[in-house]
Amino acid sequence: MTTMTDSSVREFKMPDVGEGLTEAEILKWYVEPGDTVTDGQVVCEVETAKAAVELPIPYDGVVRALHFPEGSTVDVGTSIIAVGVGDGAAAAAEPVQEAVADTPATTEAEEPKPEGRQPVLVGYGVSTSSTRRRPRKGAKDPAAAQEVSAAIQAEMNGHGPSAPAAPASPSAGDRPLAKPPVRKLAKDLGVDLATVVPSGPDGVITREDVHAAVAPAPGEASGAAPAAVAPAPSPAAPASYDTARETRVPVKGVRRATAAAMVGSAFTAPHVTEFVTVDVTRTMKLVEELKQDKEYTGLRVNPLLLISKALLVAIRRNPEVNASWDEAAQEIVVKHYVNLGIAAATPRGLIVPNIKDAQAQTLPQLAGSLGELVSTAREGRTSPAAMQGGTVTITNVGVFGVDTGTPILNPGESAILAVGAIKLQPWVHKGKVKPRQVTTLALSFDHRLVDGELGSKVLADVAAVLEQPKRLISWA
Repeated sequence: MTTMTDSSVREFKMPDVGEGLTEAEILKWYVEPGDTVTDGQVVCEVETAKAAVELPIPYDGVVRALHFPEGSTVDVGTSIIAVGVGDGAAAAAEPVQEAVADTPATTEAEEPKPEGRQPVLVGYGVSTSSTRRRPRKGAKDPAAAQEVSAAIQAEMNGHGPSAPAAPASPSAGDRPLAKPPVRKLAKDLGVDLATVVPSGPDGVITREDVHAAVAPAPGEASGAAPAAVAPAPSPAAPASYDTARETRVPVKGVRRATAAAMVGSAFTAPHVTEFVTVDVTRTMKLVEELKQDKEYTGLRVNPLLLISKALLVAIRRNPEVNASWDEAAQEIVVKHYVNLGIAAATPRGLIVPNIKDAQAQTLPQLAGSLGELVSTAREGRTSPAAMQGGTVTITNVGVFGVDTGTPILNPGESAILAVGAIKLQPWVHKGKVKPRQVTTLALSFDHRLVDGELGSKVLADVAAVLEQPKRLISWA
């Protein structure tokens, strides 16, 4: 995880903060060059494909350099911060340089790697070959590249080769300030950041500044003739493009991980979904009673609590449903524990942390676990470990007013239960049509290891418990 580049400076590399993750985005630095750090002190926060994680430094010293600015996506195994230790602690600190992000990772010739697996923050990480950065083409002489770009732009504006030379390119210290996404936007639109007037704090160029730089001039809007005839657009491209009509969002972090997992699951496990509509009036009455029970003071008591318990009871009665498919060994692995996943919507996207050994928890304990899981997820502090090892999942689409859906399995899991909105509906109860609280449940399962009979029994048991919650006692 750390490497001695000389006798006084240690390079702290981006660790694998999840099982096999290859990169992470630096969200925030908590230190600056010149700051003194101690072993275990958090120096930055990074976002992986699964969660936001704070990284502690593993030694004492003085920060010499931050190799990447906030917003950078860095490969696992790449050095992100240099710390002077021992005699190096007194050395002058170096300023952060964005250009370091273009530097390829250390080669084997520069730094011999010890044999065997190297420990990381969580898990053992990925192979070193997957974390090398390739040098960007044309990055060797940025000043020359900018002069060529300026010459081409001058000729397109009608000045020709004899036009006055463009102003000298700014030095590295005068490089326009902009975050990586803004730099990419400028590159895509053909905008030279050196010509953009910044409006952000401390002279930072924003996306709006880049869009303003490509907006048509007043003369063009009124029909004035352009200085030169622009080349005809490609037949495959539109004649004009209004950048204000679209927003491009980079696919990364939780969104990219979710997309990859769902595509992999949908095209690997044969999904079957079954539905049942059930009267949950008695369950809703029990929820209200539990809220008044002193044993549940301070705990989160809601329908999800009893739905979770109902699913756990159904799994206990039908243990074969709690399994996974081992493709390599061609075996069905039946789990004797239930790591109950709860789909949670967060500012970073949908994540599915799970409650370990949920089958062993009492109802008050389960209420406490659900409350902690939800609050941690909303704060963006769910650990990667909390999202690993799930066996079955519940997704509550009813909170959005949706009746139900056909959920996709989490990879490696056997079943997922979708819970629809609980609504007051006319229902035949004791031979008469009465207003009752009703919901629709949908159970998706992997048909390789769960056949229709087993899936139907599980769904029917969940519905039976929610219709008559006293079965939580009689079926225990």
